[in-house]
Amino acid sequence: MRKKIVAGNWKMNNNFNQTKDLVTELKEFNFPKDVSVMISPAYPFLKTSVDLLQDSSIKVVSQNIHQKNNGAYTGEVSSEMLKSIGVNNTLIGHSERRAYFNETDDVLLEKIEFALNNNLNIIFCFGEELSDRKSNNHFKLVKTQLDNTVLKMNKESWKNIILAYEPVWAIGTGETATPEQAQEMHEFVRNYICECYDNSVSDNVSILYGGSVKPSNASEIFNKNDVDGGLIGGASLSAKDFNLIIEANSSL
Repeated sequence: MRKKIVAGNWKMNNNFNQTKDLVTELKEFNFPKDVSVMISPAYPFLKTSVDLLQDSSIKVVSQNIHQKNNGAYTGEVSSEMLKSIGVNNTLIGHSERRAYFNETDDVLLEKIEFALNNNLNIIFCFGEELSDRKSNNHFKLVKTQLDNTVLKMNKESWKNIILAYEPVWAIGTGETATPEQAQEMHEFVRNYICECYDNSVSDNVSILYGGSVKPSNASEIFNKNDVDGGLIGGASLSAKDFNLIIEANSSL
């Protein structure tokens, strides 16, 4: 049975004290037991977050990872480094990494293989630009993104993979895919995974929606059959809003 998940991607926000305050505030909530909660602070504060959450069910996620374990890669962080501070989860393929740092499918495939080979769990992000949707090319684009990356993994690897559908035109724009648009894409992806593997993989992989999710629209989005939760950006920087979104994903 697939998990309900709400993950907060804090991106390049919050200094040290703000991060500590937000983590501490989140610890005070009694989150629903049927929802797995994750947060992704900035790199300098991952160890602090792990330490603060030692007695909590909240998991800490890296926003990125390099595809080598060590070497002359100034500014990069490896899986070994993450695991040494208790971080066992990472985002890969966020649209902002693709757009601003030119991460291609080939690079993302290297990162996926490296992370999984080093026993990290991944949240793999994918999704179309507005131009793809307007030209009715969004299904083809998403299929290609998956074909070139996670669908090259063996069946066993999927127990460590979470997917996150991000329509790029709805990230940080205030625009949100309708619940029907989200469900349509999630259903398409789940059915395609079934074609590539079998029901045991497609029925158990959690597919999150990411794109301007707020307390006001979370329930309607999460109530769709193939939407298992959310990858939350701006709203996850407010403990109150993040908690409301998590509650919206419980017992639906």
